Amino acid sequence: MYWTLELATKLEDAPWPASKDELIDYGIRSGAPLEVIENLQEIEEEGEIFESIEDIWPDYPSKGDFLFNEDEY
Repeated sequence: MYWTLELATKLEDAPWPASKDELIDYGIRSGAPLEVIENLQEIEEEGEIFESIEDIWPDYPSKGDFLFNEDEY
């Protein structure tokens, strides 16, 4: 299983919190790339509820990781 920023952003609008099956269903319905569906299928935690993408990919960058000052714009 591998995640990239591009793949992970396909799940930003997912119905969090969600189970593995709910995320797979969302990915299919939203037209996410096959790699996203495959990554979700590889999750071993059956029955676990995920609160956000960070629960699936702990290295997912947050807004604080970017050097963009929103106040300037």
